[in-house]
Amino acid sequence: MSSINHTRHSTYNINYHFVWIPKYRKKIISRPIKFRIKELFFEIASACDFEILALETMPDHIHLFVSAPPRWAPADIVKMFKGISGTKLFTEYPELRDEIRKGKVWSRSYYVGTAGRVTEATIKRYIDEQTARSL
Repeated sequence: MSSINHTRHSTYNINYHFVWIPKYRKKIISRPIKFRIKELFFEIASACDFEILALETMPDHIHLFVSAPPRWAPADIVKMFKGISGTKLFTEYPELRDEIRKGKVWSRSYYVGTAGRVTEATIKRYIDEQTARSL
């Protein structure tokens, strides 16, 4: 699945699971829009040095599992994906304006969860062992 990544000053394995919905939970993600969303997300990921680990679009919500460098806050990551894709979707699919008003494709809310290669218990045990060694 994901691997250890590197930037100039860090080594990391930070993975986020995001879920969000279109405004009013409208089922607007049809086949042509679904493919365009996937293209847009991979373009955004490439430009921002993110790695998409999994992506699923449903008629009324999106699941995105992405690895990102530590300089990016989760709120900024989801803001990039939602903001850029929403603007482009409204431009490329003007019929969305009939379904969703006020110029926003996506709801303001979202879910975010984190995932890595170790469990919380493993991290606590490692910290406890380091503390015991330093005494």
